[in-house]
Amino acid sequence: MALTVLKPGPLATLQGSARQGLRYQGIPASGPADPLSMALANRLCGNASEATAIEITFGGAAFEFHQDTAFSFAGAALSAALSGMSVPAHEALEARRGDVLTFDHPPSGVRTYLAIPGGFRAETMFGSASTFLPAGFGGFSGRALRAGDQIERAGAANKPPPLATPAPLRPHMARAHSLRAVPGPDFAALTPAVWRETFQTTHRMDRTGLELAGNWPRPEGGGHRPSAALFTGAVQLTPSGNAFVLLPDAQTTGGYLHVLQVIRADRHLLGQIAPGDRISFLSRSTEDAYQDLRAKAGYIAEWLPDFRF
Repeated sequence: MALTVLKPGPLATLQGSARQGLRYQGIPASGPADPLSMALANRLCGNASEATAIEITFGGAAFEFHQDTAFSFAGAALSAALSGMSVPAHEALEARRGDVLTFDHPPSGVRTYLAIPGGFRAETMFGSASTFLPAGFGGFSGRALRAGDQIERAGAANKPPPLATPAPLRPHMARAHSLRAVPGPDFAALTPAVWRETFQTTHRMDRTGLELAGNWPRPEGGGHRPSAALFTGAVQLTPSGNAFVLLPDAQTTGGYLHVLQVIRADRHLLGQIAPGDRISFLSRSTEDAYQDLRAKAGYIAEWLPDFRF
């Protein structure tokens, strides 16, 4: 056994690779809400980018190690306490048997990823160990982690060399976010003013999506249309007058107006948007989106050669 969950915080789950090629069967990708931060934590432990890690939402979590091990964390938390001593994010660290690792509520950002060499053992379903809470499969019995859960290591406990994420590659956590987006299939429901507006997230958020309040037009006739395919990063207008941005556990089809689509290069940012944060959208063409993706992938390729946005 690698560790025991003492406190899971508001939500902690096991997340690994995203599920691929199953959306036509109604099965979402799931996986980490911020895959880049999970990949950075795994890199410091010598793991593949998609090795199963613990996704900790809003901090307030504590874990007891049951064996000497290296570990690392990345994402919203800038530091944690290891048996009372402060330890930094983005470094390969060492824990001794009996040490307790505690995370406070982060001042900005939402999700922190805890990794160990070899990754955490989880139940694989549909080709992935990621937890999909709405249907209750994958991860740890298909559910959120609870106090008393004991989690095992999945692979060999190789000791990684001393490493730290290069400073330019450490994501910056903030309360304001600029997301690059292309027009969605129902963009005609908006006006060009959408690119100049600032929206604010409400307290309605989970791994399926984020609600955005602001100057959205009310959809005519309730805004319903025949259901069509949806992906992470889709922005939908709802009859409430607000919009929702979809996250990895969201449905695969929907009938609300699909007005914007956050580009693939920026979807990892969605996992760190908290209630009350400010959001603006930056206009991109389809060709712009391809160029942005190539540029961002190239920027991190030397440090994370196996990572895919």
